[in-house]
Amino acid sequence: MMIPPLGKFWTVANFLSLLRVVIAIPITILILRSGSVPLIVVLLLLAAITDWFDGTLARWSKTVSNWGKVLDPLCDKAAVLLISVALVIHGDLPLWFVGLVVLRDVLIVVGSVVLTRRISEVKMSVWWGKLAVSAMALTLLAAILGADEPILQTCIWVTTALMLISYAIYTVRFIHLVRVAEPEAVR
Repeated sequence: MMIPPLGKFWTVANFLSLLRVVIAIPITILILRSGSVPLIVVLLLLAAITDWFDGTLARWSKTVSNWGKVLDPLCDKAAVLLISVALVIHGDLPLWFVGLVVLRDVLIVVGSVVLTRRISEVKMSVWWGKLAVSAMALTLLAAILGADEPILQTCIWVTTALMLISYAIYTVRFIHLVRVAEPEAVR
């Protein structure tokens, strides 16, 4: 099967998704240089606003596209990766945690590419995935703000649980959609 047409790339919503990665770059640099925490928090809030507003704007303006379905989660993953790695280097997050997040994200991206090629349709993120990304954002914020160890550990473990639950849901959806897409002769 083929990858479906992705539609119009340059929309305001897609621009906001890409802007999120651009905003993550100065956040990463500020973390690595032990820069201004208030500035980091303001930039994080701006990135979070772009994450909420891109989808809302796309639905409102009727410009939801396959590009948006691809860009939004990829930009989330890229921003989280940049900021998380900086927090590991800075000593604020454990390597195993960020490794787990990266592994999950890589597996989801690979699965999405395989699935899209198999069913010729770009699937949107699941609600649990969005919840896991939100928990990850709170964990990053807690680490940046220097949260007390029990609070940071709670954030890490709740995020870990949500990441694993969302990955399990993506896996079940992947298996189901691949089976449904199998030709009758193969069954």
